[in-house]
Amino acid sequence: MKTLLYTSAIAISALTSSAQAQEPAAPDTSTNSVKAQVPSPPAAVVVKKANPKNDILEAITQKNSLRAEQLKAELAEKKAQVAKLKVESELLTEQQKITELKQQIEEQAALKISTDLEAKMKREASIAKNKAALAAAELDLEKTNLLRKTTLKQIELEAIMTDQKRDNYADSKPIYLENPLTDDDVLVISDRRISLNGPVTKQSADYICDRIHYFNNKDKKHPIFIVIDSSPGGSVMSGYRILKAMEGADAPVHVVVKSFAASMSAAITTLAEESYAYPNARILHHQLSSSFLFTTMNLTQQKESLADTNKWWEKLATPIADKMGITTDELIKQMYDKNSDGDWVEFASEAKKLKWVNHIVNSIKETSTIINPDSIVAPKQQKTGALNESTDKDGKPCIFLPRLNPYDAYFLHNPDGYYRVK
Repeated sequence: MKTLLYTSAIAISALTSSAQAQEPAAPDTSTNSVKAQVPSPPAAVVVKKANPKNDILEAITQKNSLRAEQLKAELAEKKAQVAKLKVESELLTEQQKITELKQQIEEQAALKISTDLEAKMKREASIAKNKAALAAAELDLEKTNLLRKTTLKQIELEAIMTDQKRDNYADSKPIYLENPLTDDDVLVISDRRISLNGPVTKQSADYICDRIHYFNNKDKKHPIFIVIDSSPGGSVMSGYRILKAMEGADAPVHVVVKSFAASMSAAITTLAEESYAYPNARILHHQLSSSFLFTTMNLTQQKESLADTNKWWEKLATPIADKMGITTDELIKQMYDKNSDGDWVEFASEAKKLKWVNHIVNSIKETSTIINPDSIVAPKQQKTGALNESTDKDGKPCIFLPRLNPYDAYFLHNPDGYYRVK
């Protein structure tokens, strides 16, 4: 539309210029009018004849000129538009470059911020890690120091306890002799030692027999010692089991009486391969007591029990009488000749003459006692099977004996009823 208007304007302008050229010039009314009034010499009058072809040609020429001008104008406008478009394109390109540059700058800035933030976070993480590592190291150091102090305390305490424990042990060691009796009548006892104190029961027999077997399996050459401080006797069945364990051992089993051995304990002493006693130790033999003394029986049961007790008596009294060189009847007679209740008791010096004990010793060297007795916490009865003392309903001290197995009997010296059954 703009191009058409611009072309029309040019055409109108051309037509106006042509018309003005054909019109006669207007008279000059300026200051030179005086000169115009001066008559000039007459000129020849030229009369031109009209030519239609020239007019047409001139019109076509003018029209072509107008068209050419229009085309020039259009071309100029196109060129202007192209130049404008180039400028706009360059402007857009530059703007795009600027935009891209800005975006690049922004991205670089964002990347730098991100990188800086990441680096900062890494630094902070590294610092936190280092702080944590430092705190952990300090904690480990503290723990190490505490552990070191605790360890030192434990070492000191263990050293003290070790010293205390060491103080509970003697420097000497047990002495092992195949012949434990010296020429000056000193008996040397090693740690192959078994205690027999209090009543002979199943529990004490278990304790003694187990140790006889152990010491025998450990060493069949050196003697095993059964040491009786004081024992009133006890179960025939349990005592007989001890005798058979003594007989079955390859190692010699020696019995030592320090204070008192009666009934079953006296039988164990007398029937041992080797036996020893202090001169003032006492050994007591008597007849076997019937088990019906502790229970309620009718006459037939009493008769049967008595027959069974006599059988036990023969098994024990016969080897004792044989060792003494007398019969069992003579043994019984001498028991009642010595005492009306049949309790034949002798000091060891006299018992040796009767062959109840083999040797009288002036002293006994207990080389097995290398541990402080006060340091032993466990109750002795838990180890030996010994019984605890209690009181009856009248407040009298007594020991209640365990129940016997069937056909067993107590071979026990019990004149004051100290030993009882429930």
